[in-house]
Amino acid sequence: MKFVAITSCPTGIAHTYMAAEALEQAAGAEGHEMHVETQGAAGSQPLDPGVIAAADAVIYAADLEVRDKERFAGKPFVDVGVKAPISDAAAVLTAATEAAARGAAEPATAPAAPAGGAAPAPATKVTSGGGTGTRVRQWLMTGVSYMIPFVAAGGILIALGFMVGGYEIASVEPTAVIDEFDATSAYSWGALLFLTGGAVFGFLVPVLAGFIAFAIADRPGLAPGFLGGAVSLTVGAGFLGGLVAGFIAGFVALGLTRTPVPPAVRGIMPVVVTPLVASFVTGLTMFLVLGKPLKALMDGLSGWLGSLSGSSLVLLGAIIGLMMAVDMGGPVNKAAYTFATAGLATAGASADGNAVEFTVMAAAMAAGMTPPLGLALATVVRKRLFTQAEQQNGKAAWILGASFITEGAIPFAAADPLRVIPALMAGSAATGGLVAAFGVTLRAPHGGIWVTPLIGNPLLFLLAIVIGTAITCLAVCAVKGIGRRTEAVPTAAEPAASAAA
Repeated sequence: MKFVAITSCPTGIAHTYMAAEALEQAAGAEGHEMHVETQGAAGSQPLDPGVIAAADAVIYAADLEVRDKERFAGKPFVDVGVKAPISDAAAVLTAATEAAARGAAEPATAPAAPAGGAAPAPATKVTSGGGTGTRVRQWLMTGVSYMIPFVAAGGILIALGFMVGGYEIASVEPTAVIDEFDATSAYSWGALLFLTGGAVFGFLVPVLAGFIAFAIADRPGLAPGFLGGAVSLTVGAGFLGGLVAGFIAGFVALGLTRTPVPPAVRGIMPVVVTPLVASFVTGLTMFLVLGKPLKALMDGLSGWLGSLSGSSLVLLGAIIGLMMAVDMGGPVNKAAYTFATAGLATAGASADGNAVEFTVMAAAMAAGMTPPLGLALATVVRKRLFTQAEQQNGKAAWILGASFITEGAIPFAAADPLRVIPALMAGSAATGGLVAAFGVTLRAPHGGIWVTPLIGNPLLFLLAIVIGTAITCLAVCAVKGIGRRTEAVPTAAEPAASAAA
């Protein structure tokens, strides 16, 4: 049979491509033809229309809205989360085969406009099914996924600026750089990097709000969403204000999109009326109603973070670390990661290199690295506790863990969750607590060991990872040995899993 698939995850970094590879391998093993479009952080290469036309069924393995979903109208489909094929691609493929056998499905486009001329609702992943909580999480993570590249670029540029020019560059005026730039001066280059990174950071909250609104209402939500994010910055409501503004703009735009209008007006609704009215309503709400309360809430959160020190900060680091390992890229992991990146957005271009927000980010990244690293070490230390396929996965886990791709631990956790996941949580909690105790800081939201030069106290950061990796390894080996009379001996018949990218 012939299948096409779309894969996407909130960050667009790991799950997206691991799911694609798992589907391709499962299809190849069954003798089927599989073409996958990865809608990830690196962009996507659209599927050839001829390939789509020839497909027997479509697989949506996505945690975000599927872009250009109308291409698959009328095709039988299976709609699952992105982790489903990573855990059991064969089962997803079986479901797709059964869907193809049942015949054509309802069109995958938005429903037809109702009487009265209301525009159709946008066809997105979040409107295709799931409960309210699921849809809210997907709307939120859509905004976060588009925001992360801005956090990464801005944070790294600012860190490089401080590393090159010193913390004095935080007080530099843009006009001084423009009028007095000296190509031979480290201070000038540092100031340039700092100002560029600060400019990138200025887009964080508008992008977050804009793409939350986009996930809810499609393109009509973009203008009011970005406006809401900009107003949030103006009133000082920051990251929390951006979240709220995105939902307000999205729902107002969606309501206007679904409002019955005369046919003569329908054509200008999405480009004139909806953005205009939704932007005004969003701006009015943020300026006059919610701006002050959200600012007070944001100030309270920032004050609480700033007051943390000693054992309370270590406890927060341990909790963040534990959450990073609970589901390895799932909702709990993303909640912890979003909290950490929100801290970066709050601290922004602060010259305070020891801000608590930067320590929280360091704890999240270090704790997200130790699950795959600990499992990779365990496959070397106690090889006979793991199957041949797991040993092969362990080789890939070294690179995945070092690159802060926690999903490298998923194949091990999926095969033995009750033993493996608690062991991973123990190691990650220890890592997060140690990072906080050491006072390590980090301005970049991703990168793993490859951004070590940008880390405050890099040697202590690496020490925390080494200790956490060792704890994870020892815990995994201990729990996998419980109840075993003999160690598991891998058989030659077991296929070796390829390295997940």
